[in-house]
Amino acid sequence: TALQGLRDKGGLGEGRHVAITGAGGGVGTFAVQLAKAFGAEVTAVCGPTKADTVRSLGADHVIDYTREDFTDGTRRYDVILDAAGHRPIRRLRRVLAPRGRLVIVGAETGGKWLGGLDRPLRAAMLSPLTRQRLGGLVAVDRVEDLEYLTGLIEAGKVTPVIGRSHPLAETAEALRYLGTGHALGKVVVTV
Repeated sequence: TALQGLRDKGGLGEGRHVAITGAGGGVGTFAVQLAKAFGAEVTAVCGPTKADTVRSLGADHVIDYTREDFTDGTRRYDVILDAAGHRPIRRLRRVLAPRGRLVIVGAETGGKWLGGLDRPLRAAMLSPLTRQRLGGLVAVDRVEDLEYLTGLIEAGKVTPVIGRSHPLAETAEALRYLGTGHALGKVVVTV
C-alpha cells in the first residue's frame, strides 16, 4: 500500500516534499522509510507516543497532531499520503502544492452516504476540476512490488515495525486493537 501510494499514485522522487498522516501506523511506518529511500523530504504526522519511533525511521520533521495542525498553511507538500483519514479534503488541498498529489489510503469510518469510501470518491470527483491530483488508493498485490520491498528490507533500507503480536486464539483482541486507530506499526497474528 505504501509503495503503490507513494511511487505509483504519488509520483514521489528525489527532492520532493511529502507529508504522511498516520505515520506511526502499519502503512505509515513503511511510507516514512520508503519516502526516504526515494530521496524525499519527509514530514510525518502522528501522535506523541509514536513520535520517537517515526523519527527513528528517518522522518525529517515530526508533527504531533494533538498539538499542531499541519494543514495550517505554513508548508506546502508535493505529495500527501493520508493514511489517517479524518481531515477534510479542503484542508489537505490547502497545503498541497499547486500540482501536488493527494493519495488517500486505508479504510475509513463514517461518511454520510458512502461510509468508508466517502472521502476517496469525493477526491476523485474533484480531481478533474483542479490542477492537483486527488484520489484514493486500493492496493493490488503484485509479485514485483513484493520483490522490490524484499530487496529494500535485505539492504537494510526498510525495517518492518511490529507493534504487537498476538497468538491465533487472540485474533479478536488483535482486531479490536487495530480498530482503535492507534496501533503502532503492524499488528501480527501468529499461527
